[in-house]
Amino acid sequence: NDRIDRIQNPRPAEEQAKTPNDETLVAEAPPTPDMKVSPSAKSTEEILDTPTQKPLLRVNAELIDHLVNESGEMSIARSKVEAQLYNFKESLQDLNESVERLRGQLREVEIQAETQMKSQTQEGDPTFDPLEFDQFTRFQELTRLMAESVDDVVTVQQSLQATHSAAEEAVTQQSRMNRQLQQELIRIRNVPFGSATEHFYGIIRQTANDLNKKVNLDIQGDDIEIDRSVLDRINSPLEHLLRNAVAHGIEEPTQRLQLDKPEIGEVAIKLKQEGNEVIITLSDDGNGLDTTRIREEAVRLGLIQDDETLDKDQLMALIFSHGLSTNKEVTSISGRGIGMDVVKNEITALGGRIEIQSEANKGTTFIIYLPLTLAVAQTVMVHAGKNTYAVRAVTVEHIYELDTDALNTAYENHQITFNEKNYPLVYLPHLLGETQQVPDIKRHNRLLLLHSGTLRLAIHVDELLGNSEVVVKNIGPQLSQAPGVEGAAIMGDGEIILIINPVKLMQREEAQEIFTTPPVSASPPQQEVTTRPTIMVVDDSLTVRKVTSRLLEREGCEVLIAKEGLSAIKLLQDVIPDVMLVDLEMPQMNGFELIRNVRNNPKTAQIPIIIISSRTADKHRKMADELGVNVFLGKPYNEKDLLEHIAQLIKN
Repeated sequence: NDRIDRIQNPRPAEEQAKTPNDETLVAEAPPTPDMKVSPSAKSTEEILDTPTQKPLLRVNAELIDHLVNESGEMSIARSKVEAQLYNFKESLQDLNESVERLRGQLREVEIQAETQMKSQTQEGDPTFDPLEFDQFTRFQELTRLMAESVDDVVTVQQSLQATHSAAEEAVTQQSRMNRQLQQELIRIRNVPFGSATEHFYGIIRQTANDLNKKVNLDIQGDDIEIDRSVLDRINSPLEHLLRNAVAHGIEEPTQRLQLDKPEIGEVAIKLKQEGNEVIITLSDDGNGLDTTRIREEAVRLGLIQDDETLDKDQLMALIFSHGLSTNKEVTSISGRGIGMDVVKNEITALGGRIEIQSEANKGTTFIIYLPLTLAVAQTVMVHAGKNTYAVRAVTVEHIYELDTDALNTAYENHQITFNEKNYPLVYLPHLLGETQQVPDIKRHNRLLLLHSGTLRLAIHVDELLGNSEVVVKNIGPQLSQAPGVEGAAIMGDGEIILIINPVKLMQREEAQEIFTTPPVSASPPQQEVTTRPTIMVVDDSLTVRKVTSRLLEREGCEVLIAKEGLSAIKLLQDVIPDVMLVDLEMPQMNGFELIRNVRNNPKTAQIPIIIISSRTADKHRKMADELGVNVFLGKPYNEKDLLEHIAQLIKN
């Protein structure tokens, strides 16, 4: 009635302005014949009929997969170019050193030539005094020609450096464009998580009705996009977790009221994206996990011993065991002990992990970490034994470093402790069944601390190569069923690298023997450790340094390089090598001076020394014997003889 009254008796404009909250109806007068109407003006019906959505195009999923795979091949090809550019850069650095050395040597030759300039009183023109007119020999002319040649080499060197910088910049730009293209292709496969939420509401409704419970489901972050294949495969695990939340977690309405809880139970799914991961948190406000009941069932099933001591996290992890259920009655929804093991296996197969948090009478929370896509993986590249492997970065919790003594102690105890958590320790090749391989113990040793759900593992690797984004390739039926192998990647040099999950590898029965051996006072036979010999090569020749270092590295030695005596003295302040290979003719400090310095220092006096020199006269050998040199070899040396001498000196 009030609205009708206001329409029939409109108030003045001043009164309407004083009451802005009142509803005001405005009628638009029809246009008069002389009124001009803009041709761009549209009626309300025309605006509503205008489509607001962008046109859509249906594309075959196999075509998208093919394009993603092709973009991955482009990344591999780019990696090959990057590897060649890296080698090119190293060669340029060697060229820089050679040019600098050549300049210094040429300068010395020029000085010597200047001092031998012909005197005017002997052969020159008597008209000029030697201070008034320089006269040059052919030798002096050659030094100037050499100087010009060196300048030409420097010009070419600078041109190569400029070309390298331009190529490096172009590859970097191409890498950025390729990465953007790859991400856009992957986005085509992504769908919002909300596209599957209606199904989850139905599961909660149906399960609550079957169990006569009242439950509300709250989903947050459902606009986050995720790979369709990941979403399809995570649907079943989420369904099982939702049913368990209602069946095991949420109490009956009367019981909740007695516990001063709302009659309606709350189940929540929250999504958030961090980097290349999607984190799904599924929680309920029920009674939490009954660790006492879990322990009883685990003992009954023989999963643990009656007197075995487990912390809370280890007890909660037992719910993922096949056949374990805390329900005393078997129903169509729960009680059979089948499902949680499948949930964990499916999440692990996707390259993710699951964690549990629970508190009595407050609820249980499952935290699921999943990759955004299965086409590209963030990995940590490691080298162990004779092979290189990729470990998914999502499982790496921390990179730990131990010295020789601490690592040997950790091997004796079969574990290390970090942040009050115990991590079983194993050498990675042993986990893969290569028990004949021995760990490479250095002064600084790298360990990867891995965490997947409630499982923890520390793996010792020979070398940490760094992080790398790889394109995951299908490994075929031969390896797809192998536990712990999650795919393969092709590196820039064409090498095929396996993507492995060491935490899953440790669950194999064969691998359990490594961890069940009781701690002893020395390293166990299957984890016998050796220390790589350290060899110092002191030579001013770049070629000799390269050839010798490559030979020693092939034989498993750790090589230290010094260009002359003074550099070697500085290195000896930090590292005491097992053997020194020394040249005699070197700038600044020659080989005899270096050896004399080494023998006069109590810390380095006992280092075995092998001389490798082109000066093999009796006088040189006699002085070497006086200085306490162990072996004297001439250039070119025999590789077999050198290796035999080194092995004998290390053995002694």
